[in-house]
Amino acid sequence: MSKIKELEDFATQVRRDILRQVHKVNSGHPGGSLGCTEFFTALYQGGIMEHNPEFNMDGKEEDLFFLSNGHISPVFYSTLARSGYFPVDELNTFRLINSRLQGHPTTHEGLPGIRVASGSLGQGMSVALGAAQAKKLNKDNHLVFALLGDGELQEGQNWEAIMYAAGNKVDNLIATVDLNGQQIDGSTETVLPMGNMKAKFEAFGWDVIELEDGNNMQQVLDGLNEAKSRTGKGKPVCVLMTTVMGNGVDFMMHTHAWHGKAPNDEQLETGLAQNPETLGDY
Repeated sequence: MSKIKELEDFATQVRRDILRQVHKVNSGHPGGSLGCTEFFTALYQGGIMEHNPEFNMDGKEEDLFFLSNGHISPVFYSTLARSGYFPVDELNTFRLINSRLQGHPTTHEGLPGIRVASGSLGQGMSVALGAAQAKKLNKDNHLVFALLGDGELQEGQNWEAIMYAAGNKVDNLIATVDLNGQQIDGSTETVLPMGNMKAKFEAFGWDVIELEDGNNMQQVLDGLNEAKSRTGKGKPVCVLMTTVMGNGVDFMMHTHAWHGKAPNDEQLETGLAQNPETLGDY
């Protein structure tokens, strides 16, 4: 079996996990989670990040990842569990009282792989920036990765951090923006048009890569490897990754309606049928 096929099978199983987590508690955010399965698979299974499931909170001598748009926790939890950070069957506890797997990632219960509480949109870039600077101060040559939503960039704090990162030459930071064009109240063009995102980041002093199909595993790997090759050259790196919200489940695709809506029993079965089991359900 080719490496790409292995990664695609992993992503398919993650999609099943997402659907099952959200369905069980009739709560959560499947749309953005489904759209980012290839990205998370590439990071944790495709050799993009140097990471250690024997989790160490300080993250020394390894790459770090920060999820800013924390509502897509189902894809993060599934990827971490299936990468060895905690038992896969713990996915059964998603959003339950006293679970470590809350709707937005938290740190007080000590879930391996989670270094910061997230979900208050607009803060993740600042956190990732601080971690990247800490690595520089500690003479640690590893990288910091962050994922942000496109609608999230309507928050002003992002642009303060983006300006700071370039001004201080934080060139060990790779920030990926999930450009799915959707947010909770509608399309980003309807809610608040963001204009030319590439031009914005470049105007703020970043090196920008456009990844045209963030749901194509090979393209995601190639784009993120290209981003890594551009680090250490005086500029932070931005990957503008175009994805489809709800990707892999036909009735969830291309609409904001599934941003934060759980499938019913029949919809779950339809979605699972479109994503056959590959690694075993929990």
